[in-house]
Formats: sequence, C-alpha cells, structure tokens
Amino acid sequence: MSDQNVRNAGFTPSGIAGGSLASSMMSHEARSSGGGVPSGGPTSTLQGMGAKGTTHSSGFTSSGISGGSKASSMMSREATSHGGGVPRGGTTSTVQSI
Repeated sequence: MSDQNVRNAGFTPSGIAGGSLASSMMSHEARSSGGGVPSGGPTSTLQGMGAKGTTHSSGFTSSGISGGSKASSMMSREATSHGGGVPRGGTTSTVQSI
C-alpha cells in the first residue's frame, strides 16, 4: 500500500475529501456505529495514515501483510477479538484492500 493510494481514496493530510471513497466509508461506518466514527476503526486508521503519510512503514503491502509489522499486530488483535478470523469489512481487511 502506498501513501498515494490512501490519498487517492480521499484520506488526505487536510482531512477526508468530499465525494471520495473515504467519505463514503466514513458515512457508512458512522451510520453503523450510531452516528460516530470509532477510534481504531477503518476510517480513523486510514485517515491517520493519510494525514501522516506513514502507510509505507505500516506493513500493509501489495503482496500481503508483513510479519512483525504494525499491520500484523493489528490483524492479530482483530482476529483474536473475532474468534480467530479477520472479519470482512473490518479494519485490517479494509486497510489492506486499499
């Protein structure tokens, strides 16, 4: 995953771009969680990466998640909290897909 992919999706240093994939994700996530975007969810995670330009060192790569990285820790925590699997539409799978 590159910083440019994250920015192209609408997660930018100046915030989420209107009319973008990012704004659609934010809207969907807010509706499903009762009106707010939860900290640590896909939208906030990607926005943090887009604002800081740190995707290249996070461990989300085009060939998968790098072992021992922030991404692998995130995936492990998410799998543990969901009974052993990473849920479709969860933070890890969403960030990896972008």
